[in-house]
Amino acid sequence: MNEESLTGHVEAIVYTQPENGFTVARLKESEKRELTIIVGYLASLQPGETVACKGVWKIHPNHGRQFEVKDYTVEMPNDVVGIQKYLESGLVKGIGPVFAKKIVDRFGAGTLSVIDQTPHKLLDIPGLGEKKLDSLVECWKAQKSIRDVMIFLRAHGASPAYAQRIYKAYGDQSIEKVKENPYKLAKDIFGIGFKTADGIALKLGFTLHSSERIAAGIEFVLWELSNEGHTCYPLTDFLPYAKEMLDVAVELIEAEVQSLILKNFLVKKGEFIWLKVFDSFEMGIVKDLLRLKESPQVVRSIDALKAATWVEEKLGIEFASQQREAIMKALTDKVHIITGGPGTGKSTITNAILRVSDKLTDQIVLAAPTGRAAKRMSQITHRRAVTIHSLLEMDFSSGGFKRGKDNPVKCDLIIIDEASMIDTSLLFSLLRAIPSGARVLFVGDVDQLPSVGPGTVLRDIIQSGKIPVTRLTEIFRQAKGSKIITNAHRINQGEFPSLSTAEESDFHFIEAETPDAIQQIILELVGKTIPEKWGFDRIEEIQVLSPMKKGVIGTELLNDVLQTLLNPSAAPLFRAGRKFLVKDKVMQIRNNYDKGISNGDIGRIEEINPREQLLTVSFDGRIIEYNFSELDELLLAYATSVHKYQGSECPCIVMPVHTSHFKLLHRNLLYTGVTRGKKQVYLVGTKKAIAIAIHNDQVHKRFTGLEKALKGQ
Repeated sequence: MNEESLTGHVEAIVYTQPENGFTVARLKESEKRELTIIVGYLASLQPGETVACKGVWKIHPNHGRQFEVKDYTVEMPNDVVGIQKYLESGLVKGIGPVFAKKIVDRFGAGTLSVIDQTPHKLLDIPGLGEKKLDSLVECWKAQKSIRDVMIFLRAHGASPAYAQRIYKAYGDQSIEKVKENPYKLAKDIFGIGFKTADGIALKLGFTLHSSERIAAGIEFVLWELSNEGHTCYPLTDFLPYAKEMLDVAVELIEAEVQSLILKNFLVKKGEFIWLKVFDSFEMGIVKDLLRLKESPQVVRSIDALKAATWVEEKLGIEFASQQREAIMKALTDKVHIITGGPGTGKSTITNAILRVSDKLTDQIVLAAPTGRAAKRMSQITHRRAVTIHSLLEMDFSSGGFKRGKDNPVKCDLIIIDEASMIDTSLLFSLLRAIPSGARVLFVGDVDQLPSVGPGTVLRDIIQSGKIPVTRLTEIFRQAKGSKIITNAHRINQGEFPSLSTAEESDFHFIEAETPDAIQQIILELVGKTIPEKWGFDRIEEIQVLSPMKKGVIGTELLNDVLQTLLNPSAAPLFRAGRKFLVKDKVMQIRNNYDKGISNGDIGRIEEINPREQLLTVSFDGRIIEYNFSELDELLLAYATSVHKYQGSECPCIVMPVHTSHFKLLHRNLLYTGVTRGKKQVYLVGTKKAIAIAIHNDQVHKRFTGLEKALKGQ
């Protein structure tokens, strides 16, 4: 089949697949009235761009004649229509359709050379002043540099999709820095992995056995393992993992590991290796926990039994023995942990401790790992609670926190809720910022999934035996009427939940055998049944949770079909291989300290501004702006993973449970998913899958050094 060529500007992106960049677009060729449908792996293609394509014509059984692109290059437009489309597309920030038309009407086919070489002539355009011109020239210069980086990346086998991020990180030195050490890309640029960086490096002449390559590979594998929750890893298991990725002899990897240990980049203790940074975090946690535990407290000592009796009268409730014990210990121990499942009275205890502590000090701080958890803590206590990140005050210049050892948080008592969600680096930063005289209370549910970030800090601290703990196991009267709570405890104890079909129950199971049938039931539940029966808002008050990303009932496909159902729109924005619409429910998928936004935060898209290349998201009333080049930090969140939704609650949870999720069916995953529902929980799938999850109590093993370090081993 003969290859043909065609050139035109992209009128619209019809469809794009996030995983591989497969794209369907409409192309306007200069001599043709009809638009051409082009299909192929066209990652990061944007409306308004002019592309020269090579490929073949095909007839699709449903969509007719299409041009299948085998190769393409992005070019500058050379005809008036293409230039106008390019300028009004938002690719040149600050120029919308109105100015694009005015500029092209004035300068015609010479428009781009005017912008490039004699931009002052643009001041002839009415309404285009010095300020807008400066912004336009700066953006044009950046676009030129980004295009150069794109061409360079393409020549070295990498996706041009990363060009904007590389330029943002390295500026005008982008190409020089990539040439100097392409492996730094995997570390510095979000979204670029070792394989991409390695491909560029090998094309640039770096050898397979170079020490730079092997060192970068070792570091990358350890960071990848940290993404799975490990702060350290057994060397014997690490070596084959690294060998498979690097494709070099194990002896070379071992030699480089030893070299990195000597350079203090890696730490080895016994059979385990750590990236230096994670070892430092764990050692810092040990040091600060023991400092806080052993230092005298500034709050005066009281008779804890009398205080518990007094607060019982004030709150008008009678504490159970476990609750009373927790209150007394939290009022006397310097550092204390309270752990328990839903309905065991953690909130009551927290309020009782606050009521007594109010009589002793006004320096009380309440904090939680996420915005949603802090908001819930505020609702429960009727006091201001903040995220740990905002408590520590981001230092945007350094990427760290302003609060620390030399500038501690002002508090005599600090209560940290949802403590199971705190990862190793965050706990390290938090503890070093707590003054030695303060009392510290951690409240959480150790049986939930561990933190999204590396470590199992709450579990490790409890198991070390170094910090006193109260375990709450009794479910209280008001909670016993809830099937969600009683079933959550049954699941946690390895018992099958009660699946009775009582009409007014708050826990529902709908049986369905196949993933396709489960998906259809979920769409019916979210789109119609649940809003009609319980009056919940379809987007804000219903959350679909799934254990997996892939497959018919994985988060990716569920998001696609739920977006179409719940938020249809004729004007989508395609960026980063994803489709975004105004009012979409989205989730931040990495900590972004510049924006003060955390991995797992959920918001709604308020505005998409192609002219300024900005997308605005409201996170619980906080407005955050994203440049279009940053949109790979956002995912649709109509459906999300159980792990990412930790610490959040929703009036209604809908969750598929099917044997196709076999690898991820764990007791603590099902338990965590069910406990996210405040008023209603719907499980859709098979009893067999529920049974698999309940009987699989092998918590996914995370290798960490904190427990041993606390024990002094």
